[in-house]
Amino acid sequence: MAEGANTTPAYAAAGVDIAAGERAVDLMKQHVARTRRPEQVTDASGFAGLFRLDVAKYRAPVLSTSTDGVGTKVLLAQQMDKHDTIGVDLVGMVVDDLVVSGAEPLFMTDYIACGSVVPERIAEIVSGIAEGCHQAGCALIGGETAEHPGAMEPDEYDLAGAGTGVVEADAVLGPDRVRAGDAVIAMASSGPHSNGYSLIRHVVDDADLDLYGHVPELGGVLGEVLLTPTRIYAKDCLALTAGAEVHAFSHITGGGLASNLARSLPDTVDITIDRSGWTPDPVFSYIAERGKISREDMESTFNMGVGMVAIVAADSADRALAVLAERGLHAWNMGSVTPGSGQVRLVGDHA
Repeated sequence: MAEGANTTPAYAAAGVDIAAGERAVDLMKQHVARTRRPEQVTDASGFAGLFRLDVAKYRAPVLSTSTDGVGTKVLLAQQMDKHDTIGVDLVGMVVDDLVVSGAEPLFMTDYIACGSVVPERIAEIVSGIAEGCHQAGCALIGGETAEHPGAMEPDEYDLAGAGTGVVEADAVLGPDRVRAGDAVIAMASSGPHSNGYSLIRHVVDDADLDLYGHVPELGGVLGEVLLTPTRIYAKDCLALTAGAEVHAFSHITGGGLASNLARSLPDTVDITIDRSGWTPDPVFSYIAERGKISREDMESTFNMGVGMVAIVAADSADRALAVLAERGLHAWNMGSVTPGSGQVRLVGDHA
């Protein structure tokens, strides 16, 4: 919803409250301000965000872009009436795709569609987006809030975002750098992140689980545990590329560990992952048991405790683990790269 747009009685009667939209803009400004970077340029019109790329800082800069949403996790946020973390999920889905190429996230824009603008709720959503951008080190440079009466119920909303990053042309990471003998470093997830929530919601409904009930084995209220925000790895990955020889990253999202990791491999190597190296967060076993979901289905839907993977040169493995430990991120060596045909296999049982 454009700030400063004129309202009319007819438009208000149709369900669009321009005044509420303008109040939402005012409430979100304090959150957006936290994300400001020195490269931002003020656009007095407010129609677009401007960002000055410091070309003197780079030899051959390549821009990277990504866009995403948070899927049906947003429905859980609405059901729990908790809106201040779903924006963190949005940023994580976008910036951690950018960093896979080695790119530093520079800025993001967001889009929120809702049935009715409730300024305080919109501000809560944006506070989460701003927190995610703060964690990633990128600016929230612009956005749009659109009111869609008739298309959405008053309390419904959805959100999406797009991000831009930059990487030196000769530093772009990917499958072409991966070699047999490389080490495979796993980085712990904070839970399901933003993937598999259609299945989670199905399990909750089918097993008649109480989202508001305390679950001892999960250490909290079920709905709040399921809303645990996505871990954002952007700064961790950038620190890793600066401190070790990284060949590729893989952001473990929808489709699970094997299918996402395979995207980061050339067709000349394989990876064998040993499940015994880690124990997934209890939320995964809780979902599997309550939903009677097979291990195969769990692993093809969820990250199973691994949110990001780095493929590094063998002699950089110890240094990579040390860098991540210094940053307070639990990580471990989960396998190695061997000659093959681009396959990822999981063996053994979780600890």
